[in-house]
Amino acid sequence: MENEQIIEVQNLTKLFTQRGRPGITALNHISFSVRKGEIFGLLGPNGAGKSTAIKILTTLQLPTSGTARVRGFDVASQPRDVRRQICAVIQENAIEVYLSVKNNFQTFGRFHGLRPAEIDRRSAHVVELFGLKEYWNERGIDLSGGIKRRVQVAKMFLVDRPVIFLDEATTGMDTFNKRATLDAIREESHKGRTILLTTHLLEEAEELCDSIVIIHRGTLLARGSVEEIKSMGLQLYSVSLTTPPESLIDRRWFDRWNPVTVEQSRSGFLVSIRSAAQALDLIQAARAADSLAQFEISRASLEDVFMELIDRKGERHP
Repeated sequence: MENEQIIEVQNLTKLFTQRGRPGITALNHISFSVRKGEIFGLLGPNGAGKSTAIKILTTLQLPTSGTARVRGFDVASQPRDVRRQICAVIQENAIEVYLSVKNNFQTFGRFHGLRPAEIDRRSAHVVELFGLKEYWNERGIDLSGGIKRRVQVAKMFLVDRPVIFLDEATTGMDTFNKRATLDAIREESHKGRTILLTTHLLEEAEELCDSIVIIHRGTLLARGSVEEIKSMGLQLYSVSLTTPPESLIDRRWFDRWNPVTVEQSRSGFLVSIRSAAQALDLIQAARAADSLAQFEISRASLEDVFMELIDRKGERHP
C-alpha cells in the first residue's frame, strides 16, 4: 500500500448555531489522514459526528474551522475539484424507485459521462460483484430496503473515481446482503481505490478496515489500526462462561470484578474484563460456585475497547 495521503483532515470543527439557543459542536478539532488504497473507518455511535464529517469531506457542508483536503484539493475553496475525485453514498437512499435496477445504472452512468457501451461493460462487472443479477429488471419500488441500499452502493463502483465515501453503507441489509457488500468493498480497495466508510457496527469495521478513527460527541477518542487501538494500554479480555442449568449466578454476580460489559445468553455469560488476572480469578470463582461448565478467554473486541474509551472519558451512561 502506498503512503500517499489521499485525505488529510486537520483540526476540523463544525459548530451548528441556532438563534437564542446554545450552539452544538458536531466536530471538535478532529485530525486524521487516509492513505491511497486504504479502507478507513470513521467509527462512533449515532450522533457522534460521523455523517457531519462525511458531508464536509464531500463538500455538502462547510467546516466552521480547520481544513480538509481530498487528493490535495481543499473542500471549502476547491469544491468542484474535490467532486471530480469522489463518489459518495450518504445515509438517505438515492435510488430512482420507478426505474428498474438496469435503468438506475444506465441513468447514473450517463449522468457521469459514460457512453452506453461502457455502462453495459461496467454494469456487468458490478452486478456480478454485488450479486444483483436476479434484480436487474425489477423496479426500485419493488425491492426490499436492504437491496435498495445495495443498489445504491453498487452504483458508486460503476464510475471510476479514486475516492469513495460510504456513510453507513450496510444499513438495513440482512446478513447475506451485508456479506456481499463487504466483499465487494474489499475487492475494490485491492484495485487501489481509497474508501472511507462510517459505521456504528464495530465488528464490521474490525473485519474490514485497515485503519480507523473513533469519535464520540464530535471528539476524537482514538486512531490507528484495529490492533493498535485494541492494544492501547486497554488490556481488555473477553471471558465466555457456559453455565450449567442449575447455576444461580446472575449479572450482578460479576460486579465484584468491575467488568466493562456483561452479556447474558441462554448458555451463560460473555464478560469483558480489564486484566488476565481478573479473568482467571473470575473463572476460579465460578468453578468454586459450581457454576462453570466451560470457559474461553480471548482478547477483547473492538466494541469492548470502544466502551472502555467512553468509560475513560467519564461519559458512559447506565
